Amino acid sequence: MSSAVHSLKSRTEDHLHAVLSHRSEIRSIDPLHAANDDELLAQIGYKQELNRHYSTLQVFGIAYSIMGLLPSIVSTAYTGLEAGPVGFVWGWFVSGLFILCTGTSMTLLGSSMPTSGGLYYYTNYYAPDAIRVPLSFMIACANSLGLIGGICSICYGFAVEILSCVYINSDGTFEITNAKCYGIFAACVISNVIICCLTTKHTATLQTVSIVVNTFLCVLYIIAVPVGVSKNFSFNDASYIFGSLENTRSWPSGWSFMLSWMPLIWTIGSFDSVIHCSEEAKNAQRAIPFGILGSITVCWILGWVIVIVTVACIKDGDTAAILDSATGSPMAQVIYDALGKQWAVAFMALIAIGQYLMACSIMIAASRQIWAFARDEGLPFVYNFVKYVDPKIKVPIRATMFAGCIALLLGLLVLINGSAGSGALFSLAVASNALAWGMPVLLVILPYGRKRFIPGPFYLGKVGSFLVNFTTVLWITFEIIYLMFPDQRFVDRNSMNYTCVINVSIWGLSLVYYFIWGYKTYSGPKPNIEEFDTIDAEVETQNVDELLSNEKGY
Repeated sequence: MSSAVHSLKSRTEDHLHAVLSHRSEIRSIDPLHAANDDELLAQIGYKQELNRHYSTLQVFGIAYSIMGLLPSIVSTAYTGLEAGPVGFVWGWFVSGLFILCTGTSMTLLGSSMPTSGGLYYYTNYYAPDAIRVPLSFMIACANSLGLIGGICSICYGFAVEILSCVYINSDGTFEITNAKCYGIFAACVISNVIICCLTTKHTATLQTVSIVVNTFLCVLYIIAVPVGVSKNFSFNDASYIFGSLENTRSWPSGWSFMLSWMPLIWTIGSFDSVIHCSEEAKNAQRAIPFGILGSITVCWILGWVIVIVTVACIKDGDTAAILDSATGSPMAQVIYDALGKQWAVAFMALIAIGQYLMACSIMIAASRQIWAFARDEGLPFVYNFVKYVDPKIKVPIRATMFAGCIALLLGLLVLINGSAGSGALFSLAVASNALAWGMPVLLVILPYGRKRFIPGPFYLGKVGSFLVNFTTVLWITFEIIYLMFPDQRFVDRNSMNYTCVINVSIWGLSLVYYFIWGYKTYSGPKPNIEEFDTIDAEVETQNVDELLSNEKGY
């Protein structure tokens, strides 16, 4: 018996040693002395396969569009108002400070090594050799899941906004069901996939359009809704806007206030999308800081104004009535009360357009992350199929289709669990992305990673960068735990927060898969620059041979 146990232990140790020693070489990267984007990408290990059409403004537009300020606030206002005006207003402001800190940490990393793989590449680069490959594999899975969860939550928000329009327009005679919601959700996802398979030049132009549309929506809301309120009823006073804590949750008031931070945490998320699109950006090392920090700052400040305006315009200061609105959207009710039926329908339709553009932008980011993971032969089972890039338009069409298919499957949670399922879609995106954001930042502040880190053009110095990164790690640790909590203290199958089940299962299963099978193909980011150079040399040799042959023929 002891001999069998010893034999099993020996085989297990040999297997683990074989798995953990199967790793690609870490490359030497000097981000401060690269002549251009292509040369830096070659240092990182990759051939330029995608077209660089994104200007600095359009890079900003990627993150700004995904945040889609007004549509996002409409989608999450209910959660913010469950702790009353205080939860919504001050929750937005306080959590914004920590999100800005997290974005700064992402900027430090992205400015140093701009590549579509982003966070899992950094994890592999800064982690000790013994654990870097399985750890980067888990982060790649988490980041991919988080971005696809973002697609789901944004498309779900779009469906709710469309249904709210129809409900208001029908004077409450239209029945909103989960099946109808999923139908609109699916149509949004499928059409997004089609649009995002266009050339990079077209999708870059789409970001400019999205900047204009989302800014117009915010300005229109800030002006039109208060004008409507002034004609119909009185604004709420400052004591209500900034001091009324109305806890409608079964949690204690302090924790309920923290749970109402979700609107900003979800809205100003997926800023790592800028990094995932960096291989399509011009002057990526400088565009990334502008894209991440610019979008976070603008949305934090402008969003706080929108939240204050919304609370000021709640009719008669009756928060409970807004939360119980039959439209399914508190902000739709605010607009309806202020401007009437026709304006409410028009406004919600415009907001839905902004939400749709958000979905297009995050579909682009998710497809680039998935494509990068497949390029490194990490995406389970289908990496060879998914990593293909169309040589004519240079767009990862198959990765885009893959992201859409997974989103359609995850969206079935809406049918299975109703409001609990839809809530899981929102927090799912944030929890997995938070893990992906936090891991490389943690590694950079630890001794091994700190020695390897070479800053790019954006740098705060050793002390400043360390303090920002340390704060980010503390915040993300809290955030991941926070996101696992249900909205109410006492739960059943319909009110359970399934984020913990989905996320932890994916994180755990990704490691199990890696140690059983994934290590056979994934050894960390795999440089393909040599592969392409070999192919180019073969093609060049073939062309020379053909030329000599033709000359002999003459």
